[in-house]
Amino acid sequence: MKKLCRLAALLMPLLLISPVQAEKMNGEEVQEITWDELMPPDYNLTFEDLYGTSQDDVEALDDYTEEASDLLDHMQQVLASAPVVEELDGKMVRVPGFVVPLEGEDQRVDRFFLVPYFGACIHTPPPPSNQIIDTHYEPGTKLDSLYDAVWITGKLTVHTFEHEMGTAGYRLEAFRIEPYEMEDEESQG
Repeated sequence: MKKLCRLAALLMPLLLISPVQAEKMNGEEVQEITWDELMPPDYNLTFEDLYGTSQDDVEALDDYTEEASDLLDHMQQVLASAPVVEELDGKMVRVPGFVVPLEGEDQRVDRFFLVPYFGACIHTPPPPSNQIIDTHYEPGTKLDSLYDAVWITGKLTVHTFEHEMGTAGYRLEAFRIEPYEMEDEESQG
């Protein structure tokens, strides 16, 4: 019995240690999100939704016709008006992505689109608006390479912003930008 009491006395401090605390930024808990979480669960973009017609009809079109131009306009309108997740409005989040510069000087950028994959918005068509985040980082950040993914932590709001590169359905007021490193690979290494 004495051994059991001593063991309990030794283990008691371990029971009082609080679990790992969630990261906080500006006094708010940071929620790590994925790009899928920026889309409503019932959002499913089909070919017919995107183009307003079947794939066979699209393949039968000549690229340089008025009909083809109308289909392209329809597709761009559908992508620019993708639904967002209103519950994320005002949340402090951490999200990975790639930078598409919009504003800045020299190699410093202070406004950019954050997108889920390299080359988004640079190639046509851009991703749906719920997969583009209009990101502001007041001090600006130096970009070494657009090929490198980053983690952005900041305040996310539901806000539409149209730019020639695409339409964003969200805005992120960034507080921290850091290189993307996969945690699983680090722990295995």
